[in-house]
Amino acid sequence: MSLKSQLEALIYAAEEPITLDQLTALVKEDLLALKNAPAPASAGGQPGEQGAAEQPQQSSEHAEDHLGAVEEPAAAPVKRAKEKSERAELRGLLRPYLDELIADYANPEHGIEIREVAGGYRMSTKPEHHDVVKAFSKSLKPPVRLSLQALETLAVIAYKQPVTTPEVMEIRGVQGAGVMKTLLERKLIAVAGRKNVIGKPMLYKTTKEFMIQFGLKDLSELPTLKEFEEIKRLAMGDESEPPAESAGSATASSGSSSETSSSEPESSEEDSSGEI
Repeated sequence: MSLKSQLEALIYAAEEPITLDQLTALVKEDLLALKNAPAPASAGGQPGEQGAAEQPQQSSEHAEDHLGAVEEPAAAPVKRAKEKSERAELRGLLRPYLDELIADYANPEHGIEIREVAGGYRMSTKPEHHDVVKAFSKSLKPPVRLSLQALETLAVIAYKQPVTTPEVMEIRGVQGAGVMKTLLERKLIAVAGRKNVIGKPMLYKTTKEFMIQFGLKDLSELPTLKEFEEIKRLAMGDESEPPAESAGSATASSGSSSETSSSEPESSEEDSSGEI
């Protein structure tokens, strides 16, 4: 990825105006590579000349080591001045790329521009497109906000669809008719016919709105149960480290048996919740 495209992505992704110093810090490695790139091309002297040029530097380094005990209090200000000088140099390297990117977005074929706002940079629509953007913003729906219960129900439907309301309730272990109504009103689920059993209950499936809200191309992009188990295993591993250390320090056999008995309910709870 080119440096200019990285700047474009960073400015676009930033929720608040991103400053020049922040941009410099984020692409520091690329700037350092750019800074050091001309060095091999300029090294065209003879080996002897290069060695002679290095000798004064080496002698100065030895002198600094020899006088380090005397100049130690002044080392911190020198280091800060050096870092400040390096940051200024990197900002100078970055600035032409940023100016070029701003100039590109200033062309008439772009509907947005990069503006300097509150000491930083952000993307915004151009003033001449104010009317059309205002009309569009009025047609936007408010963002979907779901409770934990609604997300759990939606997850069951997404992985088990088509599925009936009693099947969802059986998996979750709680009543959730009101949650199903909320998901239907938000158009995240829809009726997918009736199940051919006694009573013919309605089947439900996720909708196109569901995929839009969660940024999915299709249902195959849903995380697999294996991925969820791996995340859960890592989370449980982090939580179980302190008890494992305390168990290792205990020498009584009763301590190990009590630890085993206390972990059994946790595993049974995991099995019951892992059906989703």
